[in-house]
Amino acid sequence: MLTREELLARAEKPSEEAMKLHPFYKGKIEMVAKCVIRDFQDFGIWYTPGVAAPCRAIAEDKELAYEYTNKWNTIAVVTDGTRVLGLGDIGPEAAMPVMEGKALLFKYLGGVDAVPICLDTKDPEQFMAAVKLLQPSFGGINLEDISQPKCFRILDTLRQEMQIPVWHDDQQGTAAVTLAGLINALEIVGKSLSEARIAMIGAGAANLCIARLLISAGVTPGHIIISDSKGTLHRGRTDLKEKYAEKWEMCLQTNEDDLVGGNAEAIRGADVLIALSTPGPGTVKPEWVAEMAQDAIVFACANPVPEIWPWEAKEAGARIVATGRSDFPNQVNNSLG
Repeated sequence: MLTREELLARAEKPSEEAMKLHPFYKGKIEMVAKCVIRDFQDFGIWYTPGVAAPCRAIAEDKELAYEYTNKWNTIAVVTDGTRVLGLGDIGPEAAMPVMEGKALLFKYLGGVDAVPICLDTKDPEQFMAAVKLLQPSFGGINLEDISQPKCFRILDTLRQEMQIPVWHDDQQGTAAVTLAGLINALEIVGKSLSEARIAMIGAGAANLCIARLLISAGVTPGHIIISDSKGTLHRGRTDLKEKYAEKWEMCLQTNEDDLVGGNAEAIRGADVLIALSTPGPGTVKPEWVAEMAQDAIVFACANPVPEIWPWEAKEAGARIVATGRSDFPNQVNNSLG
């Protein structure tokens, strides 16, 4: 059994290695040719003069781009760097390591070619205009690490106005893997989606989308309690009605008893805690976990540091603990590990 000091040292190891290996490789993705190049004659096929033939065909029928180019298997991973991991608004340049990492995951886990694109604008109109101009080159758009509330409008608008698939990974991606992990966790502890009481710490794009997906999957809306920096979401939170329509929607659907309070009150007695909020440690207190229901499930998904260390959650009584980190067991963060 490792000591607390040894566990903390192990948790620091990925950051230490990252600072060595990122400059060594100078990035973690590259573009390579997938066609055969045997001699200079092959250049005449893949480039001029041969390439003019597929160009003419696509000019006649734009859909042939999916047959004659890699558009069918290429997506853009696009961000403005305004909400990167738990680091916040760090700018487009600083967001690039995360976007490269996401592109790596797409390729390694799914075989999809992904191109990281960090846009130097915080204006949603400029952002959407830039993304729409990318449409001829990509088969899909993966939005990433965009602050709320603009991320909701950006997603909805681009979905309506573009002819290629668009999704926001921090919403749909995180929601999908969280639901998958929760279904399995509840099965292990012998509880059902419809009966489970779920506390959600953080009311950002990820948790709001998770809440909607949980409800559509069979979770009783009133059994969900969401809290943000000002406390639980309930019908008395009229401060959210005008500016944060997505939060207000949850005020009306969830928290059947209109519980008022903070994180501690939201978590007390819950079967499940899903935290996507301020990185820890210490955002979620062990004593709060100790007051959860028997066989509690804790998903502490903040990055780069979870709201509570997994061993602390276990010591406090949680039966199943997952985090957003690849180096801990039970990863729940856009991919399952």
